[in-house]
Amino acid sequence: MGEACCQVSPTVQDAACPLNGRVGRRVDTLTLKAQLRGSLAVLRDVEYRFCPDATCPVVYYSVDGLQTFTESDLRERVFQKHPEEMETFVCYCFRYTVGEVRHRGAAVVEAITQGVKAGQCACDIRNPQGSCCLGNVRSLLQKS
Repeated sequence: MGEACCQVSPTVQDAACPLNGRVGRRVDTLTLKAQLRGSLAVLRDVEYRFCPDATCPVVYYSVDGLQTFTESDLRERVFQKHPEEMETFVCYCFRYTVGEVRHRGAAVVEAITQGVKAGQCACDIRNPQGSCCLGNVRSLLQKS
């Protein structure tokens, strides 16, 4: 009896996007609060995940599968949904677009790095994925 109460539910641990079936990365509710354009009353006391798949319209979903949020629900366009669009932000704290990263390259990486060191970033709430953008910026540069 004690064993079952201590096990992590596979449904929560491996919660997949209800639309594409891929497991997304966990995001803090604070990220959703910062990103949602409508009333925050829709948020529940459940875990939410980020779906980075460019072919899937879902950006966030609840692990119980009862809620999804698309870009139309958000304040920002999501880089992972539009990685080739030149005007889409890759860096939300310092407002660098895909075009700027491709054009200015290493200078953008250096500027972001210095901003992070200066304590000027807030990726946990400004970036829809809820984490630092430098990985996305570097990945974009490698593809260019």
